[in-house]
Amino acid sequence: MSLFSTLRTTAVLLLAPLLASSAQVHPEWTATIAPFRIADNLYYVGSRDLASYLITTPAGNILINANLESSPPQIKASVERLGYRWTDTKLLLLAQAHFDHAAGAAQIRKETGAKLEVMEGDANVVSSGGKDDFLAASGSLPTYPPAKVDEVLHDGAIITLGGFTLTAHRTAGHTRGCTTWTMKVHMQQDLPDRYRDVVIVGGYTLWSDFQVVPTKTHPVSYPGIAEDFRHTFALLANLHCDIFLGDHASHFGMLEKLARLSKEGESVWIDPVGYQRTVENARVAFEKFYATQENSSAVR
Repeated sequence: MSLFSTLRTTAVLLLAPLLASSAQVHPEWTATIAPFRIADNLYYVGSRDLASYLITTPAGNILINANLESSPPQIKASVERLGYRWTDTKLLLLAQAHFDHAAGAAQIRKETGAKLEVMEGDANVVSSGGKDDFLAASGSLPTYPPAKVDEVLHDGAIITLGGFTLTAHRTAGHTRGCTTWTMKVHMQQDLPDRYRDVVIVGGYTLWSDFQVVPTKTHPVSYPGIAEDFRHTFALLANLHCDIFLGDHASHFGMLEKLARLSKEGESVWIDPVGYQRTVENARVAFEKFYATQENSSAVR
């Protein structure tokens, strides 16, 4: 990972609590970017920062992330620009239930007829339009149109369509049902029988509203949140990753990698070192956050 990448990752981890708690729609979340193929049948169809992924199969297509309430037209335009039909979207999956990744789900489901499948812990949040989120009472999260969840997933769920397989990993903490998706894809540069491991991280950043250590006046955001975060970092650290992707383009340095694409080709997406460093930086940031709240609790 370059010095720029290291600084970018650190900045994301430090600024996320401040940015997220404001619940603002940042310009990069709605700025358009041309869709592109990452590898094999996996494409990027999101904005400059809110990631959305299209997986094409002979039996129809899979879309990961619905993004903002205003995002469906942008995602649809990207899918169609790639030459695929919007109505061929058969499955809609999510990385997490926050408004910047799930608010467009109801509209996409309505327009395409796709089956919406969401991890336990987030399914009720999506069904309530964000009202059941554990941060809802803080006022830091906007609500969004409720979406009917067709199937509630559990950790380790296997999703198949048209011969393509994804695995859903519950990586909770950021949300109770935050989901990291893994799959295998073939890259043109490789031998026909070689497949690369893709990891789409569902989210790991900390919000200033999170309470991970209980005090006399402030209970934890939800029972087990600290344990969930630690489990998530351990799980992510043990996943084999060739192609590192995530819920936000900034989390995996997408724009920087796109700038190198013309010279390096699709191998630019192979980033196991960047993946492990990002996971470790996130784990360290969490432990510092935990220690700060623990020390504050002791003072009280």
